Amino acid sequence: MESKNPYEVFQNEAPEVFAGFNSLIKSLVATKGLDQKTKQLIYIGMKACQGDETAVLFHVPMAKQAGASRDEVKDTILMTLTVCGLKGINSCLVTALEVYDNSN
Repeated sequence: MESKNPYEVFQNEAPEVFAGFNSLIKSLVATKGLDQKTKQLIYIGMKACQGDETAVLFHVPMAKQAGASRDEVKDTILMTLTVCGLKGINSCLVTALEVYDNSN
C-alpha cells in the first residue's frame, strides 16, 4: 500500500478544518515569548513523549534550521525520560539523530 502524506490528505479531505488548523499553527509561530528554536525543541520533546516519530521526523529539520544543535535535539528527547520513561527514547531518538545528521 502506498504511503500518503497525512497533511495532504487532511488538506484535500477537509479544507475548511485544515485552514483553521493552519491558522492556529501560524498564530503559535508568531507568538513572541519563545524563540523558534526553543519552540521546536519543546514540540519535539512533547511529541517524543507521545511516541510520535512522524512529528519528530518533520520537526527536527525545523529545529536545526532554527539553530538547534545535535546535542540540543538529543537532550530534548533524553529529558522525556522523567515524563514517560523510555517511550520517547525508544520511539524517537534514533529517528531524530538520523534526520538531524541527514538534513541541511
